[in-house]
Amino acid sequence: MIISSMRFNSILMIIFLLIFSKSTVYANGYEKYRHCVVMAEQSQNQIAIANIKTGRIIWNWKPTDSSVAPEHYAWFTNPSDAKVVYGGKYVLMSASGGACALIRIADKKIMFYAKAGKNPHSAELLPDGNIICAASTGNCLTVFKTDTISFPDRVIQRSFYCDFAHNVVWDKKRALVWTADQNKIRSFKYSFSNDTPELQLIDSLKFEDESGHDLFPIPGQDALFFTSQNKTWNFNIQKKVLKEIKSEYHSIKSISAESNGKTPIISIPKEQWWTDEIIDMKGNSILQIPGLKIYKARWIVENSFSYPDGNQIKVCH
Repeated sequence: MIISSMRFNSILMIIFLLIFSKSTVYANGYEKYRHCVVMAEQSQNQIAIANIKTGRIIWNWKPTDSSVAPEHYAWFTNPSDAKVVYGGKYVLMSASGGACALIRIADKKIMFYAKAGKNPHSAELLPDGNIICAASTGNCLTVFKTDTISFPDRVIQRSFYCDFAHNVVWDKKRALVWTADQNKIRSFKYSFSNDTPELQLIDSLKFEDESGHDLFPIPGQDALFFTSQNKTWNFNIQKKVLKEIKSEYHSIKSISAESNGKTPIISIPKEQWWTDEIIDMKGNSILQIPGLKIYKARWIVENSFSYPDGNQIKVCH
């Protein structure tokens, strides 16, 4: 009976561990995307997730396969950025044709989209669920009230001037929006007002180059990766210091790290502004799919710099 009881308890423990492990993985949506990257891919105007171990696309989304109105397909031309957000369950994207959108991965439902001006290059979630988008040709940051009912025709939005706006990141620790423009990294205070959002310039730091492009959190650090026309940087926010990351590459469109700043991957144009290959900082190939026109690619990892643990989707009505 003792042996039988021990075996019974062992079986119960195994069942418990299996259930607990499954629920933990389910709770953390990022777990299923180990070794995966999300890409803004322009040959098919799609957002794609690929596994670098298999070299295959495991998920994609196109406006033509969704509830996007046909007259708005052009807004989604040339996807320019993509981030996996809200616990690994949604994709936030922008496209040079004008679109800014939030998409649910499970069923590919588009939760919100709007036109963000001329040549949007990056989008970010704000803590109240609103979305901010950087448009480079439009020279602006635009804040959208993410009303999931009335989009895209009746969207409350406000734009603020920002020269050559290419990027935007939320800093939850300091409650600031960061963006890098033509020659400065700037921080803004956000007003948290749904109907009349405001951005107030707080500070700016000049960098020794031009054409700021990608700005993205470094996992495990209180810092951001930053790329400009000819250089790549580590931006230590607390010290307000830019430290150049030595590299033979320039005109880097995107940079991100897998964990604790390790394994940075970059996208560099092979033709015009796109590539079919993602590489590391030493030039090693991480993923190559002939025929793709990748503009940006990012590791799919939890972003604790910008979002709280267990961050859930927030919408406004």
